[in-house]
Amino acid sequence: MVTTAVAAPPHSRVEDVAGIAVGTFLASFGLFLLHSTSAVTGGTAGLGLVLSYALPVPFAVLFPLVNLPFFALAVRAKGWAFTLRSVVAVVAVSAFSSVHAHALPDLTVSPLYAVLFGNLTAGLGVLVLFRHRTSLGGFGILALLLQERVGWRAGYVQMALDVVVVLSALSVVPAPVVASSAVGAVVLNLVLSMNHRPGRYSG
Repeated sequence: MVTTAVAAPPHSRVEDVAGIAVGTFLASFGLFLLHSTSAVTGGTAGLGLVLSYALPVPFAVLFPLVNLPFFALAVRAKGWAFTLRSVVAVVAVSAFSSVHAHALPDLTVSPLYAVLFGNLTAGLGVLVLFRHRTSLGGFGILALLLQERVGWRAGYVQMALDVVVVLSALSVVPAPVVASSAVGAVVLNLVLSMNHRPGRYSG
């Protein structure tokens, strides 16, 4: 007996708006936990965190700025609709990060807990965004373009860039924090790799 797969109906606009709101809220809270203990992670979020420790500029301002060149790449690689949704998501993460800072001004949390739970929460947020055809900008777009143009495997490119970001934190935060941040970045990527595979989910 032969069975045929039935395509799942696409998300409605209301579902997309709700999904982007939930995803950005989760991701921003995860990044807020990392920031509360001066930890970092991979991607442009990690780059924004590193710069926020080195410069007198808040993460909420730096995160959209570091993503600007990647948005330009996204227009070519993924089109305007994806790019605009991603711009909205990055701005929302920046806004929510300020909300968390005001809502929890005296938060005290174990550094290791903050790194692990922060990356886990951020990973879940990014996963929700992926399910609604949205991203938080970042190195993934560049990695895909390099794979298409010069044949470099996107996964390796992304990993190399993440390593550079985490190691760059050594200039502004203690080595033990960088080490735990590296473990946390692995947790985030495991969440994505185990739950976001082509063909496993549609809508």
